[in-house]
Amino acid sequence: MPIIQQMLKTMENKRVIPASELIINEDGSIFHLHLRPEQLADIVILVGDPGRVALVSSFFDSKECEVESREFKTVTGSYKGKRMTVLSTGIGTDNIDICVTELDALANIDFSTRQVKEEFRRLTLLRLGTSGALQPDIKVGEAVFARTSVGFDGLLNFYAGRDEVCDLAIERAFMEHTQWSRLLTKPYFVDADSELFELFKASTREGITIAAPGFYAPQGRWVRLQPQDPNLNRKIESFRFDGRRITNFEMESSALAGLAALMGHRAGTICTIIAQRVALDACTDYKPFVRQMIINALDKLATL
Repeated sequence: MPIIQQMLKTMENKRVIPASELIINEDGSIFHLHLRPEQLADIVILVGDPGRVALVSSFFDSKECEVESREFKTVTGSYKGKRMTVLSTGIGTDNIDICVTELDALANIDFSTRQVKEEFRRLTLLRLGTSGALQPDIKVGEAVFARTSVGFDGLLNFYAGRDEVCDLAIERAFMEHTQWSRLLTKPYFVDADSELFELFKASTREGITIAAPGFYAPQGRWVRLQPQDPNLNRKIESFRFDGRRITNFEMESSALAGLAALMGHRAGTICTIIAQRVALDACTDYKPFVRQMIINALDKLATL
């Protein structure tokens, strides 16, 4: 480890985190998630919809605890002998910022001293979501693994070390190809954990997934308000880099991949395609596809 990194690590370990920076509830749980450190498993499945927590945990062999606070609902239990936590994040990268930061704090901060623990605990974070396809050959019902996530949200740009975990070459090429507007936040490209990709590559389609900071104009939808660039989706669809293309839209993967990379955790996103944006079609009866995605994910994670 370089000397400067050793110095920074030493400073981090000695720092006492103020109560205003890390809020701990009276019952010893962390502020938003209302979880206590002992309630967190090393494997965490993230879903957007709180209702989907019940679906995922219905496959558990046993349940230790159920906690609910706002949109954050958590169940920790066991599946095929492997301890797992399933947590609902709600919608958006701002919620991912809360969830990943607080999950890391539960794993790696000593709540009694408010200092970083000497021994690092690495989490496996897998998001299971739904998404819209941006290429005509990707069908409704397919599962796409975001090998690379693209952040239109700008969240990672607020964190030191952003460039060290991002692919700057594809970022520059994308901004040039799309003639990226100066009015928009700078996009970032960050890879998922390579071990998780290897685990799921045989059962999913590889993708480059955009996380948008909204459901409507940020994803090119026009209801009453016209998008700032009506042609942006066409530019996105035609973008190619080293033979790869952008596959789908969703709203959380970039923050998950980026924050996990900065913190040293293992993270990835799998999305079931429920809309075909090129064909202007959507499927509202997608629950069987989501159910299959969940079963496949649980079986794979149980092998870790």
